[in-house]
Amino acid sequence: MSTSPAPRRFSVSHGPAFWIVAVTFLLVMAYSTVPTPLYPLYEQRDGFPPFVVTMIFAAYAVGVMVSLYLAGHVSDWLGRRRVLLVAVLVSALSAVLFLFFTEVPGLLVARFVNGASIGILTATATAHLGELRARAKPDENTIVAASVSGAANLGGLALGPLIGGLFAEFLPDPLMLPHLVFLVVLIVAALALLLVPETVDVPTGDDRPRYRPQRLSVPAGSGRAFAVAAFGAFSGFAVFGLFSSLAPTFLVVTFDSPDHLLAGAVSFSVFAAAALGQLALVKLRMRTQLTIALLGCTSGLVLVAAGALLPALALFLIGGVVAGLGVGLLFKGALGTAIGLAEPARRGETLALVFLIAYAGLAVPALGVGAALAFVPAIVALVVFVGLVLVAMTVATVLMRRRAAR
Repeated sequence: MSTSPAPRRFSVSHGPAFWIVAVTFLLVMAYSTVPTPLYPLYEQRDGFPPFVVTMIFAAYAVGVMVSLYLAGHVSDWLGRRRVLLVAVLVSALSAVLFLFFTEVPGLLVARFVNGASIGILTATATAHLGELRARAKPDENTIVAASVSGAANLGGLALGPLIGGLFAEFLPDPLMLPHLVFLVVLIVAALALLLVPETVDVPTGDDRPRYRPQRLSVPAGSGRAFAVAAFGAFSGFAVFGLFSSLAPTFLVVTFDSPDHLLAGAVSFSVFAAAALGQLALVKLRMRTQLTIALLGCTSGLVLVAAGALLPALALFLIGGVVAGLGVGLLFKGALGTAIGLAEPARRGETLALVFLIAYAGLAVPALGVGAALAFVPAIVALVVFVGLVLVAMTVATVLMRRRAAR
């Protein structure tokens, strides 16, 4: 096969390049959740109901799913750096859309485009980080690159709402300024990526494979075990979806707390707990991690429901953190289960399907809760959601734990 490596003129070495990609990964992921504490401001400005908030949020999840399916794998033959650069520029395009198209249709399109950048980014950046680290430190355990990748992914998702809350609480024009600042940041990140070396040989001419969408596959003979893992990923991301889309609304309606920084801090704490839990407990056996996930998910969601019913904001916040810790470990367990079931040659196809199901969990339950808010009180919608997710997560975690024990 004839291949042509990407030009490496003006490139930095693999060690510094690893950190350039990691920081870029973090920044793009952070921008994807910056709008979380800003949703109440959009509601006040345009007068739309909470269900429209969940539609705008769901547009993001749909964008992630579509781009994962259509472009999540193309860096294997187009090149990591090139595809990563496209992902960052697509994210920058979403910032432009937020700045110039401020009505609901424009917000829907902007969130869809932003989601598309994430679908392109995640697999590409994860693969690129692993390859850069392997060349910079060939004798090092691969867990370092995997840990940095996971921290950039979930850490970025955690930082975004906190940054958005800071803009909304302390700086002028919070519906414009964050997008303008991140537009500049993303352009600088794109320029920095031009210095990063390519890590795959890019086929040229007739040797370049024909484009096809990402293949999705359920491991042969393991349909039931895979379904359990996928169900766990779906239910775990449902919790993330609730705190990423409707947490600010619940803070206003249930706790009479319109503080935008608090709204951002709530979402930040949930994602941060998930990220830190994965890093801190990485050396524990899978079965032990799933036990902690089960305890964290069940006790955390019970505290969330109790906090809403009393109402007690402290219980609600503590429950979110504890549930976030459990969800992080549950999702890690779901991925580990899927990897263990898949044939090595089809592992990417299996993981792609898990991620698509997980992001469906991010959107669909949140849409259901948002629609329910038009007919029932917020507390009722939240308690019913918690009950359904609690049952789903408990069943999935218990079954995965049994399989890990075997």
